[in-house]
Amino acid sequence: MTGGGKLTASARLMEQNERLFRCPICHGAMKVEEGKSLLCDAGHRFDLAKQGYANMLTHPSKTKYDRRMFDARRMMNEAAFFEPLLVRLSEIIARRLKTDVMAERVYMLDAGCGEGSHLTDLRRKVSRFGAEDVLGVGIDISKEGVQMAARDDRSNLWYVADLAKPPFSDKSFHFILNILSPSNYAEFGRLLTDDGVLLKVIPGSGYLKELRAKLYDRDDRRAYSNEQTVELFERHFELEAQETIAYTVGLSPEQLAHLVYMTPLSWGAEEEQILQMLNDHPITEMTCEFSILTGRKKGN
Repeated sequence: MTGGGKLTASARLMEQNERLFRCPICHGAMKVEEGKSLLCDAGHRFDLAKQGYANMLTHPSKTKYDRRMFDARRMMNEAAFFEPLLVRLSEIIARRLKTDVMAERVYMLDAGCGEGSHLTDLRRKVSRFGAEDVLGVGIDISKEGVQMAARDDRSNLWYVADLAKPPFSDKSFHFILNILSPSNYAEFGRLLTDDGVLLKVIPGSGYLKELRAKLYDRDDRRAYSNEQTVELFERHFELEAQETIAYTVGLSPEQLAHLVYMTPLSWGAEEEQILQMLNDHPITEMTCEFSILTGRKKGN
């Protein structure tokens, strides 16, 4: 660091882990400068926002994910909607930490972190198994989501970034989480250590089936199959395990509204139809079904 200014907690954490960073433009190494920005040798600069995150996008990006959706997902996470899934993921990670030989500090990337609640919760759960030196790093293409994450959690690192150009060095992460989000398997392979683990969570066939039945009459929207997603995963990674987590959750009318606005399933429905369902035909119980795909880089 140059200069003598006092570092914020986020800037200090970035400086302590400078080896993680690679310029998304020229791929050069980066350093924290004066606690205010990430700067590469070629002069490409990405400023740290006051909330503690950095915007590492190389060009503007549009997304349908907005503040209402992220607020809704945070509310559902606080209501334990994802709790059994997150418990199982933390168990898988903790088991790997006990059986695999890894570095003293373990780095975990949440690719598509949204407003950060999953990564924050998972890191807390994993630490309860005795794995305290785990650093979480979250990236998302949505600035609104990352702003929320950085505002509420300064113990992890947060970045607005594109999965096609993640600002990190080769073999930086021991775990990559990809929870209900798009993938970039080429970059995942580059970012994972040789003994690293990719944990991808995808919907199961029964995921939110009650909501699908209310919103869509056509069979192609009511039914869901994840077979193509699993096949794509296997083309790029060695599939070590696939398991299903299924449970039902009771919903209050308020929670149902949060759920509807949390999921992209509602994007294909008219607002009038959504309001009618919420007011006239509320769903009081919802099915959650997820598949957890555990993979390693092929050849390792």
